Amino acid sequence: MKISRIARITAIGAVAALALAGCAANENSTPAGSEKPSSGPALSGNLVGGGATSQEVAIAAWTKAFQTANGDVTVDYDPQGSGAGRDSFAAGAYNFAGSDRAFKTDELSSMEFKGCEADSPIVEIPAYISPIAVIFNLDGIDKLNLDADTLAGIFAGTITKWNDEKIAATNPDVTLPDLAINAVHRADKSGTTGNFTDYLSAAAGSVWTHGSVEEWPIQSGEAAQGTSGVVQAVEGGKGTIGYADASRAGKLGTVSVKVGDKFVPYSPEAAAAIVDHSPLEERSGKADLAVKLDRTSTEAGVYPVVLVSYLIGCEKYADPAKAALVKGFFTEAISAEGQKAAAEAAGSAPISDTIRTKAQAAIDLIVTK
Repeated sequence: MKISRIARITAIGAVAALALAGCAANENSTPAGSEKPSSGPALSGNLVGGGATSQEVAIAAWTKAFQTANGDVTVDYDPQGSGAGRDSFAAGAYNFAGSDRAFKTDELSSMEFKGCEADSPIVEIPAYISPIAVIFNLDGIDKLNLDADTLAGIFAGTITKWNDEKIAATNPDVTLPDLAINAVHRADKSGTTGNFTDYLSAAAGSVWTHGSVEEWPIQSGEAAQGTSGVVQAVEGGKGTIGYADASRAGKLGTVSVKVGDKFVPYSPEAAAAIVDHSPLEERSGKADLAVKLDRTSTEAGVYPVVLVSYLIGCEKYADPAKAALVKGFFTEAISAEGQKAAAEAAGSAPISDTIRTKAQAAIDLIVTK
């Protein structure tokens, strides 16, 4: 059985647990809304996908469980980035894509999806939710409270000292150093950057005037390659600040962001809550569950600096054999045990039962005959 190269990074203990969970889940039916439905006859064939690096570890977990339940299936996923994943899926090179954003409506109207039947809408389901942590490195300080305007000023380069009055105003009990701020951003095109700048643009548009973009738009601070590069840069220099998937925050200081009149630290629960409190975009396809994240929500307990990554497929495939594989794999991914496995392996936020119900209804529209 061939295993995608991402599976190699899955911890041995997690792999064993996933294998047991995959076997147990296929032995008995379970209550609606809590576990994945019975998968039916075992599947066979090769499923090829690619895209978001954010989902890499989660997809390794889902791959293990899916291949355990279907011994004649192989899943190959190339984590080459969200944009490349979307493009390769549209070109028919991938059976599914992982993407840190849904296709835009103008893209859907102008693109031909060669792996789908000509009249097929696409399926887009939010399968991976992760808080983005704002991380920093200051001696003796491990927590800070910052509002959106202050964060925007730091990353726009207009707030340049850690003892700036705007930082001090929300941290009255913290002794802030007279030290230059070095704001670290991604050097590469990144879904994490896209989601972070989307937050800055929505919540602090008068300060962050550069829009919601996947490539850093200004000459400021320090550029670092990939999530690992950002974390290493912040770890390596005093006075640094950056943004990264929360699972990589480690022992660095972290920021609680202002929501309403409260400061909210990142957590899987708060990240999932903002998705539940956000509406779906108006799309023509019933299986297109693009979330319009409410970055300015004042709901209690939500964390708006969040990344929602999608699994993307076709309602109708030109090759029906691929449809059954995609349907089964997507069902594994959104199941309660699939989400738990991803959370344990990648530190993501399990989707809620509300999102799971909507996602399963979308997956059920995939035509397998």
